[in-house]
Amino acid sequence: MADTISWVATVATIIAASMTAANLGSRITGYGFCVFLAGSLSWLAAGLLTGQPALTWTNIVLTVLNIFGIWRWLGRQTKVEEGARSASEASEQTPGEALFPISLLTNAAVISGSTELGHCIDAMAGCSSGRLSYVVVSQGGVAGVGETLRRLPWSSARVEGEAVVAQVSTDEFASLEELQRDQWPAR
Repeated sequence: MADTISWVATVATIIAASMTAANLGSRITGYGFCVFLAGSLSWLAAGLLTGQPALTWTNIVLTVLNIFGIWRWLGRQTKVEEGARSASEASEQTPGEALFPISLLTNAAVISGSTELGHCIDAMAGCSSGRLSYVVVSQGGVAGVGETLRRLPWSSARVEGEAVVAQVSTDEFASLEELQRDQWPAR
């Protein structure tokens, strides 16, 4: 029985770690914590069945942390994202400039026409003015390995829905400044 439970715990922990490490949004991360909870409860049961107090106590603590993770990602963060989405949609119906959540600039697809150029990973803005200077776009690679970072000036971009639209051709994008991972331009 303990062997079966430990295999369930192992599989659940691997799946949950993959879900949370992928950083595919608050819902996936939240569900990752749900799977982590199943894993920690299984490890807790295995620890109790086999008389391993270190395994038992470790998973009591991990169970509490997983419950916190579920609240954080499926409760609080999802509500924050829904609030931002609601404000963005409402701003489209009011006079003046439409708004978008700045958090979009940490994961939005960057497109030009119908071509996906990459994904935003960050943006740089003025401390006093709040004006965006540029967004950093990750292109290529897998999970950050082998990617190329490019500086897309905000004057050449706009937000449409959940994407950043680059107002440059794919060839122009390919010729944009390539950034080193740890050395971005100050201006």
